[in-house]
Amino acid sequence: MNNHGQFLHSRRRLLSGAAVAIGGMNLGIRAWPDAGSEVSHTAEAIHQEPVFKASRKHVYDALTISEQFQKVIDISGAVQAMSLGTKTAEISREAGGYFALFGGYILGRQIELVPNERIVQAWRVGSWNPGIFSIARFELVEQGDATKLVFDHTGFPIGDGQHLAEGWAANYWQPLAKFLA
Repeated sequence: MNNHGQFLHSRRRLLSGAAVAIGGMNLGIRAWPDAGSEVSHTAEAIHQEPVFKASRKHVYDALTISEQFQKVIDISGAVQAMSLGTKTAEISREAGGYFALFGGYILGRQIELVPNERIVQAWRVGSWNPGIFSIARFELVEQGDATKLVFDHTGFPIGDGQHLAEGWAANYWQPLAKFLA
């Protein structure tokens, strides 16, 4: 094919492609994906702000020292009520470290640990599909002789929000308050 033939062939392909694209637009068909259609707007999130009559250090330690958090678990009674086994709490105090709570039913990794200030975890329930992790963020704010825990939980499976919010209150905040009293 000479240069003139290549030009005509390329021109036909260009015109054909343009006609298909224009025709597709008239039919509501898009040749390129719309970035807005790739973003879900149906996410759930939990935001809670329990206050504890304890210093930030005591709250932080209770959430990050295995032996202390095991006492919180024991106060909650969740392990016995749900027959979750006898495995005790295992909590790493290093970023990237592993944790397993409530007989191994709750597990994940420590993403960020700022002593007495912040804990961020990749957190999951053992019954979720493999590879599904949410983000649990605990921010400790001093309030005189008390500590407000600003808690945000995101990225969990849609439909689990109410159950998880109730679980945080019943299995974390209420027994933690008793433990710290």
